[in-house]
Amino acid sequence: MSDFRDDFDAGRPLPSWDENPPARPGWKSDGDATVFENPWLTLTSHPATAPTGAAATYVVMRLKNLSVGVLPIHSDGTVTLVGQARFALANYSWEMPEGGAPFDEDPLDGVKRELAEEAGLAAKSWREVLRMEMSNSITDERAIAWLAWDLSEVDTAPDPTEVIVLARVPFMTLMHEIDRGAVRDTFTVATALRAYHMARESLIPGWLAHAMLTRV
Repeated sequence: MSDFRDDFDAGRPLPSWDENPPARPGWKSDGDATVFENPWLTLTSHPATAPTGAAATYVVMRLKNLSVGVLPIHSDGTVTLVGQARFALANYSWEMPEGGAPFDEDPLDGVKRELAEEAGLAAKSWREVLRMEMSNSITDERAIAWLAWDLSEVDTAPDPTEVIVLARVPFMTLMHEIDRGAVRDTFTVATALRAYHMARESLIPGWLAHAMLTRV
């Protein structure tokens, strides 16, 4: 299988206001050096030329996996979330099941694995809903999110470093907690907002949208 990075932007549309862009300068890398590397990421330093023509040094965090995540929606309009401690911000985070898929793996296989390992769930119905660039000023991290339903239970298999707590809450409760600022994980917030839009606009099965929007 080819490296998924080759396909991530294939067919990517331009915004309607930018369909016939004029010629405009971009960044230019004038070389690169590896500053740090581990099994998950590489930091590269680049002598670079900015779009203005100014000289600059740019450091990029390059991930070795595609970020994948899924919002699992039960037939009663509830969703399963995972809670775990996060190192970088030294806080506790409630998120949808998410993780990394090697670039040479089918992303759907990767997210199915994460759903089983973290939430103990399998799904018969999947819908890709979002492709994201997570923080494109400092990293080349790419992400894909799905909605999943028609759920059944399977065995969990968390990573050896993870202590995961599960919560099953009404979808609109998740939306309320996002509004309050209690759920802040970017991937989860963006996917939940996309799911809300799809439910409101009848872009998912009607029975599922009704359950999501009316269960409180």
